[in-house]
Amino acid sequence: MSACATRIKASTSHNPAPSEAFSSYGRIVLKPVAFAPGYKGDPGALAKIAGNLDKNLGASVQQWNRARDNGRTLTIEPIVEEMSFKSSTKRVFLGPLAGSSGVLLRVSFRDQSGKVIATPEFFQRASAMSGGFTLGAQDNLMLTRVSKLASDYIIANYSKAVGGPTGADAAAIAAN
Repeated sequence: MSACATRIKASTSHNPAPSEAFSSYGRIVLKPVAFAPGYKGDPGALAKIAGNLDKNLGASVQQWNRARDNGRTLTIEPIVEEMSFKSSTKRVFLGPLAGSSGVLLRVSFRDQSGKVIATPEFFQRASAMSGGFTLGAQDNLMLTRVSKLASDYIIANYSKAVGGPTGADAAAIAAN
């Protein structure tokens, strides 16, 4: 039996460093996770990504915002550009035949003037077979992993601009 792979792809395996460390901003605003304009995806899956980002970043953002306000604000806007999410119900009835799951999350970092500081992307997938045999657990873990990648990038680039992984392996990178 052969299961179909997700058509969702990342553009690279490594995100470049932002133009400056996030600690150079006196205020950091984390916007709610949303789908790209015009994109319709699974709202439950989006809520799971949002919950994980809040859990991973909430305390850090609060701590960072306690520092002296220097008049500079960094706005972080997480946008799900593409998502194919197979629910547990679909997995129970169709198993691996439901296909694979995948998610591409892009996070935009802008200063108070609207200047783009960074636009890293984060990718994760769950294969049809692993999703099917775990009755959707791997599909849900994919959402946790993509949130963790984005959170880790934000935390790692707070003190020093270093970039970070997208989460994509060679098979998950789109051909140019």
